[in-house]
Amino acid sequence: MTEQTVAIIGAGFSGTLLALHLMRQSSPETRILLIERNRHFGRGAAYSTGNSSHLLNVPAAKMSAYQNQPQHFLDWLRAAEPAELGGIKPSPTTFVPRAVFGRYVEDLLESERRSAVFCGRLDLLQADVADVETQSGGVALTLGDGTVRMVDRAVLAVGNFPPSPPQVADPGFYDTTFYSPDPWAPDLIADLDQDTPVLLIGTGLTTIDTVISLLDQEHRGPIIALSRRGLLPQNHLLGPNATALPENEQFPTRLNSLARFLRARAAAARQAGGSWQAVIDELRPLTTDIWQAMAIEDRKRFLRHLRPWWDTHRHRVAGPVAARIAEARRKGQLHIRAGRIRDFRIRAGARVEVSFRPRFQEGMEQVSVGRVINCAGPESDFARIRDPLLRRLLDRGLIRPDALGLGLDITRNCALLDREGAISRRLYAIGPVTKGAFWEMTAVPDIRQQAEFLAGQLAALVRPPAHAARMADATWSI
Repeated sequence: MTEQTVAIIGAGFSGTLLALHLMRQSSPETRILLIERNRHFGRGAAYSTGNSSHLLNVPAAKMSAYQNQPQHFLDWLRAAEPAELGGIKPSPTTFVPRAVFGRYVEDLLESERRSAVFCGRLDLLQADVADVETQSGGVALTLGDGTVRMVDRAVLAVGNFPPSPPQVADPGFYDTTFYSPDPWAPDLIADLDQDTPVLLIGTGLTTIDTVISLLDQEHRGPIIALSRRGLLPQNHLLGPNATALPENEQFPTRLNSLARFLRARAAAARQAGGSWQAVIDELRPLTTDIWQAMAIEDRKRFLRHLRPWWDTHRHRVAGPVAARIAEARRKGQLHIRAGRIRDFRIRAGARVEVSFRPRFQEGMEQVSVGRVINCAGPESDFARIRDPLLRRLLDRGLIRPDALGLGLDITRNCALLDREGAISRRLYAIGPVTKGAFWEMTAVPDIRQQAEFLAGQLAALVRPPAHAARMADATWSI
């Protein structure tokens, strides 16, 4: 068997972690091509922020890139120069700046790539993949400059897509300078007057980051955050996290039964001196199993009615961040509203009048702001995603959306399904676009587990026969 190449399209956290695990699990004859359109490999949008106030939402002890080395990130922090960490003191419960974690991933990639063991097996290519076509001998990748690269298998690690704007009667407003579609743009608030009222679409984690950025810029004007339900992320528990779920518990998978089960366990945990946070955290290793065992109608009901409450309790913020948000609300600068946006009208004096229907009310309300920033969270509806590569693959029927509208349709082994439901032997996906099959696929611990699993699947497919036989002998001899 000759040398085989696996291409990973996207070098954010998902793609980079897959490359790292694939180097460790595959045979020496396997080459890995990691392709990224941006200059930085390993960071992605989540860890490219330059704001040191943007903290991880998971403590350092749970952020290792390797499941069998749980202290890896913490050890890396402790070995780093203090100046590189911005003065933080690493501990298992520290919520470090996201940019620091981005440097950790970059350092891992560079160290592994240059190591004597893996040297020469990983190629980094800065390019835009314009098209992907499966052929009898492999996969043809057409790059932005027209170059075609042939590989044996390809993995879509395209990450999250920007939020889509609310659907309004006149979408022309979205082409004006009053609207900011990308909450991660480096110049997002560079030209914003400090006294200008701002409307943030959404009240989730992206909104939290944007509020922190505004406060760091000493913004004085009102900040209004508007979402359908007006729910803010909860904060992490401070102090000991007592065990909440007995190991011999059975977990229901019918939605109503599961909701009652979690409420009862949360109440019992509080009575025993624990917390509801512990219940949610200890459910984490079982979340994918519960999701996959749940009936499709229950999954749809969950997405329609309970998802916002799950998100705010499951994806929490660090204590220092929660404290700043609470203080901004106490001072009357930050206002959280629940409702649906209906219209935007540009008025005199560089102001935008935003009309929205408050939740559980019949009438309309208006707020006057100088800037609207879309923080609504990543788009997963492929009818609205305009990414050129994904559109080409969808139009040709090589891939299809999943039944729940959460991402792409895949098998449990992460192989992509085409328009007719046929399983690809060449194309795979990892990360947020696989949420339909795995649900929790946004946080580091979840992606880490998926990357390790998919690396094993791919390594087995591209492993030379002799190497596979040696592996089998080694397994049977244990």
